This record gives sequence, C-alpha cells and structure tokens, in this order.
Amino acid sequence: MTIEENLKNAIKQLKENNIEDATLKARLLLCNIMKVSKEYLVINSNKELDNIKQKEYLKKLQYLKKHIPLEYITNKKEFMKINFYVDENVLIPRPNTEVIVEEVINYCNNEKNGKAKILDLCTGSGIIAISLAKYLPNCEIIATDISNKALEVAKKNQLNNKVSNIRWIHSNLFSKIYEKFDIIVSNPPYIKKDVINELEEEVKKEPIIALDGGEDGLKFYKEILENAKNYLNKNGAIFLEIGYDQKKEVIDIVKKYYGNVKIECKKDLQNKDRMIRC
Repeated sequence: MTIEENLKNAIKQLKENNIEDATLKARLLLCNIMKVSKEYLVINSNKELDNIKQKEYLKKLQYLKKHIPLEYITNKKEFMKINFYVDENVLIPRPNTEVIVEEVINYCNNEKNGKAKILDLCTGSGIIAISLAKYLPNCEIIATDISNKALEVAKKNQLNNKVSNIRWIHSNLFSKIYEKFDIIVSNPPYIKKDVINELEEEVKKEPIIALDGGEDGLKFYKEILENAKNYLNKNGAIFLEIGYDQKKEVIDIVKKYYGNVKIECKKDLQNKDRMIRC
C-alpha cells in the first residue's frame, strides 16, 4: 500500500471511532513512525510504505482508536521550542502553559537580573522547570512532585535536554522543602472533581492526580498560597496557572493570605485568563 492509501485507511478508521482531528492525527502518527515531515508525506504520497512500518502504523492506530492521546503513543510533545518525552504518568503539556513560563522569564530578567532561586511545585514532566533552566541558565531551580513516576519522566527530560541547574525533590507541595526562594511557580491540578468525568475521552486518559483540584478546583491554590509566604524571600513573587474561570476565586485566596499585594492576571493564546502573579 502507498503512503496515501495508508493515510486514507487510517483516517476512515479514526472517523468511524469518533476521533477528533482524525486527518491530522493520522498524518502525525505516520510522520513519527517514518521519521519524516508532513511535507514528505504529500510529496511522496504514491510511494509504497514498507511492510515493517505499515505493521507498526496499523498497531499504533489501534491505540488512537481507543482515544489514547497521540503524545502518549509517540512519547513526544514540543513546548517552548523544546522537545519533551511524555507518557501516561504525566500530564500532556499545553501551549497555554507557555504563558506562565514566559512571564517568569521576563520577571526574572527584569527584576532579578536573570539570577534567582526558583521553586516549581507539581512539576509533572518537568516542562516548566526545564524550560526555565534552558532560558535562565544562571538561576537555581528546585522542582517537586508527589509522583515518583512523574519525577522519573522529568529527570529523563532533563537528561535529554542537557540542563544541569535543576534539583528534583519527591514532595507533597512544601512537605520536603526547607529553603527559601525568590520565585515560586506552579501549574497545579485545578479541575473540579465532579467535572473530570465530563472531560474529553483523551483527557481522561491522563493521570487523575494531575487533573483533580478537589471539590471546588481550588484545593491546591489554597494550600500553596497559605504556605508560600514561609518559603519566599523578601520581595518574592508567586506565579500560578489557573483555569479560565478561576480568576476571581484565586485572587480572593491571594488577598486572604497576603492582603493588599500587587496582583496581575495574564491571558493565554485564546484570550482567556490563565495566570495569576502576585
């Protein structure tokens, strides 16, 4: 079968199983297996696909049909122009999270001369910590997660991306932290518990521990903001990714513990509230 015939067959199967973005996913999966670009598939659409790659394509197509995220099948996701390894033990990086990373970089360069001590809570695959380490090489970064399996993925990403200015700590938020920082950053779980079952099938394949923000979705913001003051240096800053509808609630929590501090909210690429800085 040619490349084009394989793609048509794959797209048909995915659509029959109600897989969103069937055409794009079919193409990206084949690109990954063949280690070629999307342009290559177009230019060489009439070229025969060898039997080994065809069998692998059909095998991995079955995972896609079961709503397994493409990123877990290819073990690959780009974030901040950096390639990351991901699997079922970590949340898949979203482009909107780049907002918080960019804000920390700008703040650190403008306010701390590019040199700061940073704590990344709920690091998951390590995308925030590693991106900061790449773009802020003079910073000292500590990243924590409650999941040992997530930290294994993060350490793999650190090795793959050749950054050395990060320490990883297995910790439930601040439980194993005994230092103070200039910046605390976190993208914690923030989906309401009763909403998780309503999520898209692919999202429900991601680790529940990385999604579940408690009954009101605010559990981790309350814990982080209540305790962060004990781990911040003077004139320190906190950066939190939030759900698009959580701005008011999170700002109220900030005010409860920090009074009349400077609070800013930044929007994501879809013009939705996505980050609180205080």
